Amino acid sequence: MSEMACLEHIFAPSSPQSCCCPLPHGVETSFTRLVRCILSASSSLDVCVFAFSNMDLCKAVLTLQCRGVTIRVLCDKDYAAILGSQIGVLRRAGICARCDVGSVYMHHKFAVVDNRLLITGSLNWTMTAVQSNKENVIVTEDPNLVGPFLKEFQRLWLHSDPAQYFHLSDPKPADKPTTPSTDKP
Repeated sequence: MSEMACLEHIFAPSSPQSCCCPLPHGVETSFTRLVRCILSASSSLDVCVFAFSNMDLCKAVLTLQCRGVTIRVLCDKDYAAILGSQIGVLRRAGICARCDVGSVYMHHKFAVVDNRLLITGSLNWTMTAVQSNKENVIVTEDPNLVGPFLKEFQRLWLHSDPAQYFHLSDPKPADKPTTPSTDKP
């Protein structure tokens, strides 16, 4: 369980207004470090998580989108529609979010920042995981670790492309224009 702290100074560091919430301010916690790692993205963020309902992590992803970072999110199909899921919020904001189409749970919990920084561990991106559970997160730039996660993300991303599974029937051929017949009765 991580000590809770206000994150407003992370999202709006130049804001002259101070936050009035009851959480401690300016405190460095494991969660604020995680959010800073995510916000360090300058070109891309690939997120592959079982469940995504944490609003602060959603805010971090939306902040990156505003900065022009390319974002792809992949989650488990059953958990994309649960009450509180942030997948719909991300989609409405224009972020490409896919659901794994496999018959078993897509139980991964990792993110790759700028194709170089891996964030992985037991942490689902949920409020319960952040506030109540005993979780672990590892952050590394070791290419021997980052590479296989990038490969797995790309494999799942391509496998979960909805275009592969939802084909429209071939459209009816348009009525051909009638041409004058040369046959005489």
